[in-house]
Amino acid sequence: MDLKLSISISSVKGGEKMFDKILYPTDFSRNAEKCLAFVQRLREAGTREVVLLHVLDRRSFDLLSALDSETTAHAAEENMVKSSLEKLNETAQELKNSGLAVKIRVEKGVPFSEILKIAEEEDVSAIIVGSHGTSNLTEVLLGSVSEKVIRKSKRTVLVVKR
Repeated sequence: MDLKLSISISSVKGGEKMFDKILYPTDFSRNAEKCLAFVQRLREAGTREVVLLHVLDRRSFDLLSALDSETTAHAAEENMVKSSLEKLNETAQELKNSGLAVKIRVEKGVPFSEILKIAEEEDVSAIIVGSHGTSNLTEVLLGSVSEKVIRKSKRTVLVVKR
């Protein structure tokens, strides 16, 4: 995959680069993999640190709890956290190999809300999102995560098209 990256690097307060620290939320979809290649190239634009985030949608756990026992729901949640961390560690290694510092976070909540909250907590310069992630009925009914992040973020949002 040949991604072309042409960003003029401009300084902001204190000599920081415009995209010094970015938030890369991933849902592990094919489009999120495209974002990964873009994030790796952002090093050329001055990016030094990436906050790698996966949000476990709490609405899925609420539904599971309603359908099954609390114990089963808790075990499923633990398995999802473990699986997410394994995938995030693989992605983090790729980013580190590109010369980027990486911080990993797994959060539970409503994806777009958690992305916006973490962007503020981590004081990132930009959020990188894919134009489409995993598709499911929830997104069809409630709108896409990317669209809500773009609309509600106080931070710069870069969208990587499919």
